Amino acid sequence: MQFPTQTSLLVALHISLAVWGVYHVLLYKRDPRGAVGWIIAIVIIPYGGPIAYSLFGINRVKLRARGLKKQLFAVDYEIGVRTEAMQIDESEGLRTIGHRVTGRAVTTGNRVEPLINGDVAYPHMLASIAQARERILLATYILKSDSAGMQFADALQQAQQRGVDVKVLVDGFGENYSWPPMSRVLRKLGIKVARFLPPRLLPPSIYFNLRNHRKLLVVDGRIAYAGGMNISSDHTGSSDRPLRVTDVHFALHGPVTGELAQMFYHDWQFTTAETRLPEKPAANTVDEQSPEQDMLCRLVPDSPGEELDALVLTIAGVISAARESIDIMTPYFLPMRELIAALQSAALRGVRVRVVLPQKNNLFFVHWANRNMLADLLHWNIEVFYQPAPFCHTKLLCIDNDYTLIGSANLDPRSLRLNFELGIEVFSGELNAKMRAHIDAAVSVSRELTAKELAERSIPVRLRDSAFALLSPYL
Repeated sequence: MQFPTQTSLLVALHISLAVWGVYHVLLYKRDPRGAVGWIIAIVIIPYGGPIAYSLFGINRVKLRARGLKKQLFAVDYEIGVRTEAMQIDESEGLRTIGHRVTGRAVTTGNRVEPLINGDVAYPHMLASIAQARERILLATYILKSDSAGMQFADALQQAQQRGVDVKVLVDGFGENYSWPPMSRVLRKLGIKVARFLPPRLLPPSIYFNLRNHRKLLVVDGRIAYAGGMNISSDHTGSSDRPLRVTDVHFALHGPVTGELAQMFYHDWQFTTAETRLPEKPAANTVDEQSPEQDMLCRLVPDSPGEELDALVLTIAGVISAARESIDIMTPYFLPMRELIAALQSAALRGVRVRVVLPQKNNLFFVHWANRNMLADLLHWNIEVFYQPAPFCHTKLLCIDNDYTLIGSANLDPRSLRLNFELGIEVFSGELNAKMRAHIDAAVSVSRELTAKELAERSIPVRLRDSAFALLSPYL
């Protein structure tokens, strides 16, 4: 039987698109699970599979970032940190790992101070904005137009009226957690704001799945704030409004603030495609109000471009180098197989490994998806604790007695493969002790998960958890 000409053309078109899609997947997709998923979709979903892969599966970030990088780094924009950084010996210990992964040296003369929850962090950040003299650089995933967000908007407007150069970068997806979007509010106030890859339907955004998850505030060359905390009233509590989200943010002093400013400008130029470079910021100065600055810091940027896998490799490396203890606190725990293997290997070496997760996750499907994987950890005596409400959004990794990784990344495929994230390695016994004490306090009120509890899940629950575990690379 001969097919009608029109049908033959449609079939031939799909075959051509499918062949192109499979060809591209085989050449450029390194994750076998992701590659198999895309190939199945491309082959069995006529037209829709190849189109979806073209929109969401191709990494266009690397090409765009490479062109802008030539412009951004064509001038001296190291803000005086390299000379000091090169004096540090990185030939041994945990410092070796991050240096080999990123090519970045540690910087000396820094101070990192933890700020617990928005009730502590926000007043510090607002005070720094009020004291700004030259420029304010703010980047965040969520900036809600609620009471907390409006406090920041008012402070930024007042700073701009004093002649301070203010730039705000919000994620195009994350800003939609509140209405009206804060970008609209800030523009009405006359503040320069950019939206990172905002989603759109017509024409469809080819970057829809890529988000800027970094949280960063840099004020002059004096102080910076970074970590995992968004700006929202959810992070503050009062007598008539309970705290809904707990988190830890960090105030940073010293040369590391210059590197954080450089990162902001990189993201700003990536977003706006501005060809005119900003003027060189004020030189880093020691904040006279800050205690002695003696901590070593290194930035570990991570993105779908040239920095892909920087955090995965760094985290796997430091876990593999742990000798005594590993403490992890994270809201979303869907680690890749290499991280699971590293944790299991550490436990087999006799390292004490603890993982602290929320008892009730705000993303219920993430909680379901990690249940099967947790059994693999509990089998090797890795301790897992469920922290009671409020929802804990903190991201911490403490290794032994002097290594702490802070920043914006979760231990899930979205953070480590798709998002623009920021990790900061801090080599300091003092900060490590504070953060381990913070985790100890959380463990003291948490419930330990047991292998027996997982084994006693009903068949429907186990099927549900297993089904969502299969989707973990896409959650």
